[in-house]
Amino acid sequence: MKLFCRNIVIKDGTAEMSGGWKLKDTEILDLYFQRDQQALAETQKAYGNYCYSIAWRILNDKEDAEECVNDTWLKAWNAIPPSRPMRLSLFLGTITRNLSLDRWKGKKAMKRGRGETQVALEELSECIPNNDCTEDAVEAAELERLLNSFLHMLPERDCNVFLRRYWYVEDYAAIAERYGLKLNTVKTSLFRTRNKLKDFLMKEGIVL
Repeated sequence: MKLFCRNIVIKDGTAEMSGGWKLKDTEILDLYFQRDQQALAETQKAYGNYCYSIAWRILNDKEDAEECVNDTWLKAWNAIPPSRPMRLSLFLGTITRNLSLDRWKGKKAMKRGRGETQVALEELSECIPNNDCTEDAVEAAELERLLNSFLHMLPERDCNVFLRRYWYVEDYAAIAERYGLKLNTVKTSLFRTRNKLKDFLMKEGIVL
């Protein structure tokens, strides 16, 4: 499932450089446009841990996660230019997430990721059509647009909890600790948000 994203950022989107200097996303992107391979090194510095954490939560396998991150850099190199992402963190994170899910599905790893990947996808299937139902590019783009609209309608905390579960594939306990919530509060928030999303998509004519 190629999932939606609200604007997700990590800190200020800059990379620490030797001597205390920071390389901004715009400067990293400039390196890509100059076809300077230093862009890959700076991307690794800035977003290596971030992308690895996404891959690890889905795959729970060090080698697979590292390969997905390396594949992310290759895809970024091939896509930039002509693309110039508005938010490099979101652009890279989405590539890593989709690569990781593709690898997880390809290996039919139903018990990997400590079960969280499979459980999270099953939960989300209650309110979002499976990829197989939206193979047409136009339908897929429309679903993504609706999901983004829905997320922007949510209160910030509910949106963050939803994204942590279904984008980052974090378990309930980790989400509860991150936001200082009770475990039942996280579960209730996700349950209510899924129901809201289901109702929203049905009103928009999306058949589940």
